[in-house]
Amino acid sequence: MSSYKTEGVILKRTNYGEADRILTIYTKHYGKIKTIAKGVRKITSRKGGNVELFNHCVLFLAEGRNLDIVTEAQVVNSFSKLKKDLRKTAAAFYLVELVDQLTPDRQVNRQVFNLLVGTLGELSAKRSELSATTRNFEIELLRLLGFWSDKVDRRDIKGYIEEIIEKKLKSPQFQEKL
Repeated sequence: MSSYKTEGVILKRTNYGEADRILTIYTKHYGKIKTIAKGVRKITSRKGGNVELFNHCVLFLAEGRNLDIVTEAQVVNSFSKLKKDLRKTAAAFYLVELVDQLTPDRQVNRQVFNLLVGTLGELSAKRSELSATTRNFEIELLRLLGFWSDKVDRRDIKGYIEEIIEKKLKSPQFQEKL
């Protein structure tokens, strides 16, 4: 079993079994991957706080049969200010949902990784209007992935994205309620 190291942002997490979590991570060197973090839900876990949603981490992984296994994680940036503000958290959920839905597994795109990390940092630091930041992210992500066209109605980018992924996005519902 070989192991490797990469940087990544935690996009999604799902509880598995009694103490494990399946993580969807957008990595710098491997694109979007699914991994299992064994034992992270135990109180004594050293990895638990490091593999929380939106965290930018350095991850050490071992190749597994079906899912790669997180053996160690170190936080680069937890974007803590983002997590203290409900509106910013809702915007971050939207960003990671877009990356998760629009990117294929194991297709490397460092520009998407840098855009995601940069925008999460901007959201965390910013005090002004969040809609401009999320709009810029939507457009740039679509450009980087080859989906953008000047014919797209800028007032209904969400609708355009839902046409691409062929289903409704979940996170905008949270933003509308705030």
